Amino acid sequence: MSNLATGYLPTGAIGAELSAITRRAFIPSLIVQVYNASPNMAALIANANTATGGINSVTAPVQGNAMTTPAWSDYSGTFNQPAVQTGIQDAEFSLKLLITPIPYLGMEGLVQADHAVINRLYAVMNDAGNSTTDTLSTALFTNVSNTQQMTGFPAAIDDGTNLVTYGGISRTTYSWWQSLVYANSPAVNPTRASVMQWITGTVKKCGELPTYGTMGPGTWQLLANDYVGQESYVIQPGRSFTDDNSGPRSAFRALEVAGVPIYLDPYQTEGELLLINSNYINLYIHEMASFAFTGFESTLPNFQLGYVGAVVTVLELVNVKPKSCTRVSGLNYLSI
Repeated sequence: MSNLATGYLPTGAIGAELSAITRRAFIPSLIVQVYNASPNMAALIANANTATGGINSVTAPVQGNAMTTPAWSDYSGTFNQPAVQTGIQDAEFSLKLLITPIPYLGMEGLVQADHAVINRLYAVMNDAGNSTTDTLSTALFTNVSNTQQMTGFPAAIDDGTNLVTYGGISRTTYSWWQSLVYANSPAVNPTRASVMQWITGTVKKCGELPTYGTMGPGTWQLLANDYVGQESYVIQPGRSFTDDNSGPRSAFRALEVAGVPIYLDPYQTEGELLLINSNYINLYIHEMASFAFTGFESTLPNFQLGYVGAVVTVLELVNVKPKSCTRVSGLNYLSI
């Protein structure tokens, strides 16, 4: 539709005539408006592990009990006869299937041949990757009980509140299979001191520092406010801020607490902090179905002139050491 009578364009019959005989000045790029970037999904895909077929494609032997018993001795070096102690069992996970179909009507190619400003097929192919990632990023923070979908953080980082049995192991029976969960009530403001306390709790529970943490945008901003008020600016003698073309540095892209960077994720539930150890929580992606494109097949058997293809992704989020990760809820956040 032509926006006549705006700017220097005329209206009425003259405008209609010009609209009929004049080409548009298209921007030769498609500007995507509907997706967000997710630091969690980017990190998980970048560090994904390979899986193959079989039943329970990801099976992790986990040790939950001591298998030996140390004993003090004297100069004689004697000790009691050891007993065989069992402590290993399997955590088993099934891969999940995500299909993104791509239709391509036969007439679409004829209409666009030699006249496409934006090749629609290219746009749809690009959208298939974006929409697949968007679906995965959404499930990452929302799915707990749907066994057809990829398991999300609410189930993988949990103490049994959301999901009792994870990977076939009961968190009620085996407390070592529980994540550390803080549920603040009433809600509290996230501060450097409180986040450091939760990080310390994680280290106390598993003996390892989290790799990174994530918050929703409004929660992250409230934590950032605790930093910004403490900033100071150092001006060297004989210089000023105007000497630096980029100006003074203020605030942070990642809020580092006790060496753990805290990022914001637009997909994450507000009022929540996740402390993640990427050594133990990973995506496992099937080696033959890692955002794989099937190729196009004719739809003629369905009495239609066209083609259909699909992007196939087979994967699962697996946490083989839940106690290395922590979930904090009941945090105040700002309306962004």
